[in-house]
Amino acid sequence: MINRLGLIIAFVISLSQQSVAQNTFDAFKSLFTDPKSYIIRQTTAALKIDGSLDENSWASAAWTDDFVDIEGSSKPIPALKTRVKMLWNDSTLFVAAKLDEPDIWAYQKKHDDIIFHDNDFEIFISPQGGSHQYFEIEINALNKIFDLYLPKPYRNGGDALVSWDVKGLQSAVSIDGKLNDASGKDRSWTVEMAIPFNSIKMGFSTTIPKEGTIWRINFSRVEWDTAYKNGKYVKATDAAGKTSPEHNWVWSPQGVINMHYPERWGYIQFTKKQSDVFKLPFAEELKKRLWLIYYSQKRFQQSNGRYAASLEDLQIASVEEIGLQKVKLTLNATGRQFTADVSAVDGESFMINDEGLITSIKK
Repeated sequence: MINRLGLIIAFVISLSQQSVAQNTFDAFKSLFTDPKSYIIRQTTAALKIDGSLDENSWASAAWTDDFVDIEGSSKPIPALKTRVKMLWNDSTLFVAAKLDEPDIWAYQKKHDDIIFHDNDFEIFISPQGGSHQYFEIEINALNKIFDLYLPKPYRNGGDALVSWDVKGLQSAVSIDGKLNDASGKDRSWTVEMAIPFNSIKMGFSTTIPKEGTIWRINFSRVEWDTAYKNGKYVKATDAAGKTSPEHNWVWSPQGVINMHYPERWGYIQFTKKQSDVFKLPFAEELKKRLWLIYYSQKRFQQSNGRYAASLEDLQIASVEEIGLQKVKLTLNATGRQFTADVSAVDGESFMINDEGLITSIKK
């Protein structure tokens, strides 16, 4: 009787803990939708970077899902279609994108101009899979590049290193229509890039993918509403003369109007196989719990002027079951700083700090 009662009590506690955890996740629902994934296949063929995508290797590569609004399914489907495909070899990441567009225009003409002042296509890459030390590449229809490195997101005080360039980058744009000419309707513009792996780095270390390697990546399209005046495209304005906000369309929805949430980017898995199925590593499930603590702490700080001292203050259970694994969470905090740990019994452990940096804990 005692043993049965104990089991019943343990079961009720477990359900209660899961309910608390789920309710807390629901408070940040848009930030915990499942990111998109893509199996990126290897090619041994030499690709000519000209924007045409007519090689057999490109023909065999799958397109991603069509882009959606940056905030996700709560917003309307974009008016224009955008999609991406990828390939790789032992030295290079290849990216191609096709952007449907009835009015193709671009006026930023120099390297490292603020390219998103035009309609553009953007790539965000985190070879380490974390939210720090990542790279951004933007391109417009003139094939002009804006590339930068972020040591950490802007939300955490990150300062973009614009002087960083993708050494050896090859890029091309092909236009189905007429650039900067409103005399007829255009159809699309296509981007093709070859990004050397040994350029996506700071310092000496280079991350070369192997079979099964997973990176975080996302793609964004900035699209402005425009009019054509005095022989030039101009951005649309509202009744007060203020420029209308841009549209932000992405591959994997961010859940917030901000591309600099790297934890929200999609996953790419490198393979040399002809067929493979993406499987989310269990470590990513653990990291979700750390992001839940991070978002909850930032919200608590906003309301109270300090960080919470305990998980209980955040209404987050310290013990949870994910599948058949028991997971433990701990929080160490002062009013101005915090770290949190997550560990699976007999499994991996990770830590996050108040700047959103996740590191592995060696047992």
